[in-house]
Amino acid sequence: MLAVDIQKRVGDLDMAIAFESEGLVTGLFGPSGAGKSTLVNMIAGLVAPDRGRIALDGTVLFDVQSGINLPAYQRHIGYVFQEGRLFPHMTVRKNLDYGRWMAGIAPDQDGMKRIVAMLDIEPLLQRRPGKLSGGERQRVAIGRALMMKPRLLLLDEPLASLDPARKAEIMPYLIRLRDEARIPMVYVSHYARELKRIANVIVRIEAGRVTAFGGPDILTRSDEEAFA
Repeated sequence: MLAVDIQKRVGDLDMAIAFESEGLVTGLFGPSGAGKSTLVNMIAGLVAPDRGRIALDGTVLFDVQSGINLPAYQRHIGYVFQEGRLFPHMTVRKNLDYGRWMAGIAPDQDGMKRIVAMLDIEPLLQRRPGKLSGGERQRVAIGRALMMKPRLLLLDEPLASLDPARKAEIMPYLIRLRDEARIPMVYVSHYARELKRIANVIVRIEAGRVTAFGGPDILTRSDEEAFA
């Protein structure tokens, strides 16, 4: 379970967000500027809330009253950013292995083979990121996060920078990741159709507040166009 109850002031945005989710994929939905990415950064340990508490499966990640604020590297959380953020001077194989190394995990060739096969990136292993398409770079970024053997995977609008063809290319891999890897995910998007395909719990966030919580059915037809 992911339990969040935080407050944070970011510029003019006054965030006060609370929810608990046991969903395999928790979708954070809302317009740009609502606080979704800031919330994900707080879960990751990259930004500290002003007040409140964050816990994952009973482990407290942040609690202002107890003075707990686990550093990002101790949270065992994988993070896939919108633009991938691969190292341009490294091959795909070395980018993947960097995730394992950063997490302090021993080499695991069998684990790498499973991830490479699931994401269909074996033909890319000797290439560098500059030679990859946008969809290929995002698959490698997901693979690098998985090499950390994370307890939770954060995906902050992983398809936002891709054109429609690349989005159609990568979505089946995200669904496969959900169904086969079974790693809990928090998936950020302001596209309702995207979240309906992958998330089983939706947290609607507007102006720094949770305005709705439930299954994908809380996303209406009008939502599919509202924030496009």
